[in-house]
Amino acid sequence: MRAGGGNGGWQSRANLSLKRWRAGTEEKKVEVAMDEIVKEGMLGDILRQYQIVSETDVNAALAEQQRSGCRFGEALVQLGMVTQEDIDWALSNQLNLPYVRLKQAMIDSEATALLPAQLARKFNLIPLIRTGDELQIAIADPLNQEAVDAVVQATGCQVSLSVALLREIRQMQDSFYGKVEEQAALGFSSTLLPAEVTAAIDADPTGGKLLDWLLLSIIQQKLGSLSLQPLDEVVNIVAKRGGMAREVGRLAARHYPEVLQRIRQLSSIKGTTGLSARGTLAFLHKGTQVAFQIALLKAQGGDYVTVRRSLAAAIPARIGEAEISAEKVRAFQELAAASRGLVLFASRDPDERGRFIDLYLEESNISGKTVMLLGEGVGRGRQRFPRISIPEQPHGGFNGVVTAVMDHDPDIVVIEDITEHQSFIAACRVASRGKLVVAGLSCNDTASALRHLHYFWHKNYLIPTYLHGIVTFKCVAILCPDCKESYTPAAEEIAALRLVKPPDSFYRPAGCAVCDNSGYQGKHYLLDVVRFGDKLRDAFEGGRDSAEVMAFLQQCGYRSIIDEGRALLEDGSITPEEYLASVLH
Repeated sequence: MRAGGGNGGWQSRANLSLKRWRAGTEEKKVEVAMDEIVKEGMLGDILRQYQIVSETDVNAALAEQQRSGCRFGEALVQLGMVTQEDIDWALSNQLNLPYVRLKQAMIDSEATALLPAQLARKFNLIPLIRTGDELQIAIADPLNQEAVDAVVQATGCQVSLSVALLREIRQMQDSFYGKVEEQAALGFSSTLLPAEVTAAIDADPTGGKLLDWLLLSIIQQKLGSLSLQPLDEVVNIVAKRGGMAREVGRLAARHYPEVLQRIRQLSSIKGTTGLSARGTLAFLHKGTQVAFQIALLKAQGGDYVTVRRSLAAAIPARIGEAEISAEKVRAFQELAAASRGLVLFASRDPDERGRFIDLYLEESNISGKTVMLLGEGVGRGRQRFPRISIPEQPHGGFNGVVTAVMDHDPDIVVIEDITEHQSFIAACRVASRGKLVVAGLSCNDTASALRHLHYFWHKNYLIPTYLHGIVTFKCVAILCPDCKESYTPAAEEIAALRLVKPPDSFYRPAGCAVCDNSGYQGKHYLLDVVRFGDKLRDAFEGGRDSAEVMAFLQQCGYRSIIDEGRALLEDGSITPEEYLASVLH
């Protein structure tokens, strides 16, 4: 992606800002050329540079951003401190892109003919002019890499960006592509709802009534989840219950960004980068606050969203307060007494890994020791430690970061994720220098963590002597004992459970006053602690693969998380769907 050059026929947004800047002077003329405008720095710095906002405005916007999860620029607009034009102009300067005020004379119809109207409207952009193999476009969101990639793929041209107002882009789209018949707000449809209810949801441009309907449906119909699944032209709304999914509604893709923005704001999901994100949303139902978990996953056409009821699953302040056996409490505390070596926390969920690492630090005796954190997801417990930021492309790679950290001689180094081989090698280097490394590993369970480690050992990345222990964990939703109901799952669902002998009865949630109609008692963590003593290290080094290491553990009386989850399924404490999704996968 390249930034396009300016055009003498395009009106610069700088004029308005310079006028505001001059207003504070006494009859003093200030001539400022476009190339003198600040091109670097954060959005707030640029706005402050030209006295569009004050320091007080910036602080208020930062507080609003923290509260609502919106972008900094959105917070300024919502608080009435700036206009969207101010934000667009400052953003174009921040990214070193031209800012344009669109007019029909600036746009070449041959350029617009290169791009389908549907694509232009989907990504809120308009082609301006084609020069050779370069296509200049005006776009409302210059950070939307998906939009740029789509234009490149559709036209075969390199793309040069300019920033423009969304309303002006849509005016130009209507002028060059022809007006489209205005769809009632969201373009929502559902064959399951009365026409008047569908119309009311459809007529709300904010997406608020749509979201209310989704949440109410989960409560009233006792759904396991509802998903918004973006396709080419539409967003399918799919409900899931008892392992079966069905479409319950549709939403026009054109209006999906507005719905996503509302979901992000209400669930306090900040930013737009990263593959996935999670948040929680509170909903008032019959005078009671009901919590929902919101999960977002980047997909073509917008985020794939899944909404389900959120059950409390508090990680205790100390391991002794957890609902696990005394033997596992003792094993965890013995791991926390380590003064050197490598202690790993394995889970696919980075948030839970970070929370259990924090629990480990609470149990550790760190008096008189220096602790340094690498990563944003660790060190969120009661104790505070220095946090070292990891650049996206650190000089010298992850090894360079670790080398710089070791110059300060820490006693304990906490690393958020060492799944990738370079970070794993760096962690082992720290452990080899007599330090304690506490780190996360993106693995599903103990067996997969051992497979990962066995691979690293065969690649000479790991010296088993330094390996002190592995902690794995899974969170399961426990059925309410007062209202759970027995049922017979479909044959394919039973087969997917991979049980040697299925139990006589399976159970699913029903809902009652005791559980606030959720069907669940709460959530419970299954914890697995494997300490590496001499015998286990010998088995690890002598085994041909991780399966032989697991066989050795089982001979020593080891009971895995999967064993514990199976027991919960067999005694009717969890559903087959929960066992399949949370225990096996």
